[in-house]
Amino acid sequence: MHVLLIVMLLVLSLGLASPVWAQADPATDPAARLAQAEKDVRSVDQSLDTRMDADDRKLLLAKVLAAKTAASGAAGDLQDQLALLDAKLTGLGTVAAGSSEAPDIKRQRAALTRQRSAIDSAIKRGNLIGVEAQQLADEIERSEAEQFSEKITTRSPSPLSPSFWSGLGDAFSRDLRRVTAFLEIGQEQAAEALRSHRPWHALAGLLLGLLIVGPGQVAARRMGQRMLTEGVPGRRVRRSTYALWRVAVGTFAPLLAALSIAQGLRWSGLVADRWEPLLGAFVGGCAFSGFTFSVLGALLMRSRPSWRIAAISDNGAARLRPYSLLLALLAFLGVIYAQFNASVGVSKAAQEATQAVFALLHILLVSAVLVTVARLRTAKMEAAQDADRNESVSGLVSLIAWILVATATIALLLGYFSLSLFLLQMVTWATVLGSAVYLLMAAIDDLATTIFDRSSRFGMALVRSLGLRGSAVEQFGVLLSGLLRLAVLLMGFSLLLSPFGAGNVASLFSRLGALAEGFEVGGVAVSPGAILRGMLVLLIGLALVRGFMRWLERRYLPVTDLDGSGRNSVSLVARYVGIALAVIWGLASLGIGIERIAILLSALSVGIGFGLQAITQNFVSGLILLAERPIKIGDLVRVGQDEGDVKRISVRSTEIELPDHSTLIVPNSELITKIVLNKTLASPLGRMQIQFSVPIETDADKVREIVLATYADEPAVLAEPAYSLFIDSIADGRIFFNSFAHVASPRAAYGARSNVFTVLLRRFREEGIEIGTVPQRMELINTGHLD
Repeated sequence: MHVLLIVMLLVLSLGLASPVWAQADPATDPAARLAQAEKDVRSVDQSLDTRMDADDRKLLLAKVLAAKTAASGAAGDLQDQLALLDAKLTGLGTVAAGSSEAPDIKRQRAALTRQRSAIDSAIKRGNLIGVEAQQLADEIERSEAEQFSEKITTRSPSPLSPSFWSGLGDAFSRDLRRVTAFLEIGQEQAAEALRSHRPWHALAGLLLGLLIVGPGQVAARRMGQRMLTEGVPGRRVRRSTYALWRVAVGTFAPLLAALSIAQGLRWSGLVADRWEPLLGAFVGGCAFSGFTFSVLGALLMRSRPSWRIAAISDNGAARLRPYSLLLALLAFLGVIYAQFNASVGVSKAAQEATQAVFALLHILLVSAVLVTVARLRTAKMEAAQDADRNESVSGLVSLIAWILVATATIALLLGYFSLSLFLLQMVTWATVLGSAVYLLMAAIDDLATTIFDRSSRFGMALVRSLGLRGSAVEQFGVLLSGLLRLAVLLMGFSLLLSPFGAGNVASLFSRLGALAEGFEVGGVAVSPGAILRGMLVLLIGLALVRGFMRWLERRYLPVTDLDGSGRNSVSLVARYVGIALAVIWGLASLGIGIERIAILLSALSVGIGFGLQAITQNFVSGLILLAERPIKIGDLVRVGQDEGDVKRISVRSTEIELPDHSTLIVPNSELITKIVLNKTLASPLGRMQIQFSVPIETDADKVREIVLATYADEPAVLAEPAYSLFIDSIADGRIFFNSFAHVASPRAAYGARSNVFTVLLRRFREEGIEIGTVPQRMELINTGHLD
């Protein structure tokens, strides 16, 4: 209840600290907030001089933190007004030496100067109030830590010693009188109310509470399951969302039922004033026990194994389920007994005895759970014949828990009841909180990865509207899931000690508020809000670039005289320029101007000159290729020993598709500095050359007729430029012919040449013409024997 009260006070304080929209003069609002914040800080400072309990200190801590937030917000608003006044003074200019200023401008300058001085003083005042508030908050937290440390280190007589039992016996009669008096007060109040009227409100509240916690809770669970099954896509999202729904229903149903019963008792007049804190503890205990039982139930999911998130077997869920009920019952009784002792005012001996009993109950419960978990883990390891990493982690956690249980048992026997109960409550609270954090992290991961899936509606909309790759959308979902889960994990660690006085929700919200305010690095404000604003501006810029590129590629470039390669060059340069402008716009929204970017580039110039030299060279070469266009998309080029078609030109490299359909990636600097053969740069035509020889006795005119007819019959051979046949030479009794023909593309030359060869061979064979090379013959000549 105290935690909920602090959260409500914080929300209320933050709401009061926000600007009042309906105010006629918003310039006076920061000053009023500063005055109220200073008043709150002074009242907290005065209250610390008096003696107060832990609840009062928590309320004061929440109040002073809210005052700090209000002072910081008012100072920020005044800082904006100060910047506006500085801009106005700058617009008035400076007075030149020896010259006089116009009276109206002089009066305006004096008024602006006075306003600036007042606002600057108010800003300094707000900063000072924030510093004082933080000092008071630190003092309260140190006081709480000291009292908590003193409490858990206090030693009482051991339960094994006679002094413990004698002290309990001596205080028994006095405690019994106090308990009897407390019960009689409640009985008298109830009897008086029953004599005056019938307790219809109490009966209605009890009936409504039973309906809420019984049929209402069951119906809410079934309704959630039906809605998730029918309306939520993805099994993982349905599973994790249903687990959170069970936790919400299991927490709020007991809370609403307890509130209904408590309010019915109040309206019926059955509750005495001294019983009011106990009734409030009853409501808080129902909520906390319901949260405990629902979290562990959602984790185990015994009745619906297919909806279970954790890797727990059905046997394990069935055997661990009763312990969740016992833990919830123990949590409820713990809240009730603490408030009952405070309301009755029992003796110190009775309080210590109650702590010892609850510590013993916790020891028995935690030990039983650990023994059950150990048996389940042993059975699983025997069935699997090996131990995986999860089992190792489970074993380590069990070992730590056993150490804490042993320490708590020793502390209990030695008389350190508060320390023993604290250690055991830490174990149980860590189990409940860890289970809740696990379920919430699983739900966040499932939701983020499902929404930002490339095949989801939202993912496809992002791909179509922003031109993102599907993998980029999924990567963003994974990164978002990681960041949110990290935030939940950090919040879980902060809440771990909060129920026991070692931490509180107010300080947690204070740290989150300080994180939201951000910090400055080199004059640039870095905060979650600024980062989100920069990301939003960048996304808007990229969307605008995407829309401009769509108009450029689909509407403008098609009506120009540029060919496909020229359009690609213009589109590529425009895309990079647009992305650069979008990035600069996003950086400007963070307060990083062009001059800072220039400074950064200057600092990186040395690295660019050495480590990034090759990348810079390729980038510049790519720009040259796009501007001069010695190589275009679709050209047939030869680089070294490789020949292929240019498929893509980027600012870093060029992709060439080889005849075997593989891709050759060539750095742009190689295409600028090395020799490259472009077969289609000057003309898209291809030329084929055929050389052969015939015996000198062959009719050359007949050969010419056959060759030219063959060229004429080949569909791939062009009539213009005209094909031709030449006698290249006559040697060794043969006539050597050389012929040329053109085709539409160099890529068609090889196939057309093969077709011409095939026809020539057939026709020469039909005409009895021999083609080929000069036959070689070796003769042995006998010259006789020389004397």
